[in-house]
Amino acid sequence: MREVEAIITAYEKARAENLGCVLATVVHVEGSSYRRAGARMLVDEDGLMTGAISGGCLEGDALRKALHALHQHKNKLVTYDTSDESDAAIGAQLGCNGVIQVLFEPIDFQQNDNPIELLKKANTENESMVIGTYFHLDKTKEQGGTTFLIDQSLNISGRGKGFDFHNHVLDDCQTAFNDQTSLFREYLFKDQKQYLFLEVFTPPPTLVLVGAGNDAQLLAQMAQVLGWSIVVSDGRPTHANGSRFASSCQVIVSKPEEILDEVQVTNRTVFVLMTHNYRYDLAVLKVLIEKKEIPYIGILGPKKKYERMLNDMKEKGIALTDEQLATIHAPVGLEIGAETPAEIGLSILSEIQSVLTDTEGGRLKEKDGPIHRKKNNEFKQVIIE
Repeated sequence: MREVEAIITAYEKARAENLGCVLATVVHVEGSSYRRAGARMLVDEDGLMTGAISGGCLEGDALRKALHALHQHKNKLVTYDTSDESDAAIGAQLGCNGVIQVLFEPIDFQQNDNPIELLKKANTENESMVIGTYFHLDKTKEQGGTTFLIDQSLNISGRGKGFDFHNHVLDDCQTAFNDQTSLFREYLFKDQKQYLFLEVFTPPPTLVLVGAGNDAQLLAQMAQVLGWSIVVSDGRPTHANGSRFASSCQVIVSKPEEILDEVQVTNRTVFVLMTHNYRYDLAVLKVLIEKKEIPYIGILGPKKKYERMLNDMKEKGIALTDEQLATIHAPVGLEIGAETPAEIGLSILSEIQSVLTDTEGGRLKEKDGPIHRKKNNEFKQVIIE
């Protein structure tokens, strides 16, 4: 289960049992850390933790801080300096060398736009949203918390309709959408200062498996662990049926030309053609290349199969543009020496992740600089006249 969905499930359970809970959110990282800004963990009053804000080194102290915030019914910002080897709270010699700001927010179940409710709304949308979280590095100041959600039309949900610096915040949200990158802002107005974490919350990819064979079953299981939405389509009712796939999978019996009738395509919808039927795969490919939104089309099989497809389409007067060719990945997957169905599945999912995040998929040991991208990681100061 995706981490965000697990947090939402734990929240619903805590509310049903009337157990107080606190949301811990990493709102900024300076230097290195296991998790980046946007990592979350829910802690209930019994000490049950769902999600994670680190690789395990911060959770013990974070549990205590969360229960303290719950007791005080007040948002708290806590700074963890993992470069300080003498810090007994987080243990010595972690080697991360990062300064991590974590905001703890007690959840009010009676508040319809509390942080988890906003997270729930963002998680149900098929488009990117921006979640706004106010905090202050001066811990004596009020910690505003996660207060608003904005869609790509700049419609506001939550308590954001009356927030300070409204126009400046909307401009920064638009920048976040344009760059598809979370932003950090420091607003200065007269003698006031306010920090804001604008997180671009992206829905999980939808993986459409064209073909419902045994290898598709395994690939669907692996994608489910990642929290991706999964659609399985095949022309054979004996293969495309709910008994062969998890209940969370959408299973469709379809002709090739009708493949998109029941699939909502966005720029997060990816396809893998794996029917082991050349004519069926070719017919589906002809349909998919007409949809510019699709960022990835993988074709299982040797390169000769793909070359034959291109030749057959060319003979029918279908010449693919460079843009269309760039979305097709055939043979599908990263080169990792995959042989077994599980290894091939790993190769395919890794390539899809690489394409969706616009990364090379190379070895981290050969990468210059930090592991995580740090674009727009610094606070940009905005002076309000």
